[in-house]
This record gives sequence, structure tokens and C-alpha cells, in this order.
Amino acid sequence: MFDTPRRPRHPLLRIALGVLGIALLLGLVVVGLFVGAAMLAAGLLWRLWAQRGKPVAGRARADSIDGDYRVVGKAQLTH
Repeated sequence: MFDTPRRPRHPLLRIALGVLGIALLLGLVVVGLFVGAAMLAAGLLWRLWAQRGKPVAGRARADSIDGDYRVVGKAQLTH
């Protein structure tokens, strides 16, 4: 029922269709890059918008431990 598509026999038409295919591929890559950059920018703006009004120094990291320490000199170490 369906035959495989045949390549055109005329050499100029072959070149024209090849160039058209490459241009379409490059156009899709460029559009994809712009869409990806727009998504990253929107994500950053979303995060900045969600953090507005919160104090920067008031945020604590979940993986940090609060504590006191003192420096022990070499003379105080026991063998």
C-alpha cells in the first residue's frame, strides 16, 4: 500500500532538499536552545519571587551543625 519514499533523481533538487533538511534541523536546535534558556530564566525568576521578603541571614542550612569549639595545642595532646 505505502511505498518507501524515493530520492529525487535531479541533482539540484537533491541538493535543495538536503539543504532544506539541514536548515530545518538547525532551526529546531536554535528554537530548543531558546526554549531551554527561557525555562531556566523563568525558574530563576520564580525562585527569586518566592524568596522575596525573607531575610537572607536568617536561613539555616539543614546539613549544618551548630556548636562551640576550642583549639587544642600540641602540648595538651596525650599519647
